Amino acid sequence: MKETFLGVDVSSSTYQQLNQQIFDDIRHNRQSMIVAINPEKILKAQDDPDLMELLNKADYQIPDGVGVLFASRLNSGDIKNRITGIDMFLTLCEQAALYGKSVFLYGAKPGVAEQAKDRLQERYPNLKIAGVLDGYIKDEEYIKKTINEANPDILFVALGSPA
Repeated sequence: MKETFLGVDVSSSTYQQLNQQIFDDIRHNRQSMIVAINPEKILKAQDDPDLMELLNKADYQIPDGVGVLFASRLNSGDIKNRITGIDMFLTLCEQAALYGKSVFLYGAKPGVAEQAKDRLQERYPNLKIAGVLDGYIKDEEYIKKTINEANPDILFVALGSPA
């Protein structure tokens, strides 16, 4: 179930429905992509066809911005709650720890992903963290090689958007 705002799709599923669908994909080794949609991304996509395509090709577009929630309400839509990227991130980490799945953290400034790793390990001692890379590394081949060699079940990308 989706709603469309200025050409950008946004899921109208509940948090519980999305979490169940996403983790079902993970448990069955089906690749999927999640993007957090906010009004800034929707507006940026109006002038950036590549961003528009990327957002709409994602398997899950979560309503991360309160502006998306308000737009849905104004249009008598079905989006009832905001689903933040950080909430989904923490839920997926909790599920990964519970089901023995590994995660890889890619993005943020140098040192931030390492700090996130340490905090996640404190919060979820059974979480397997396959690797960490900051978002300031420019060598794309190195990034791909490092992530592929780590072979994580879940890859979290935090590069900021819109840029």
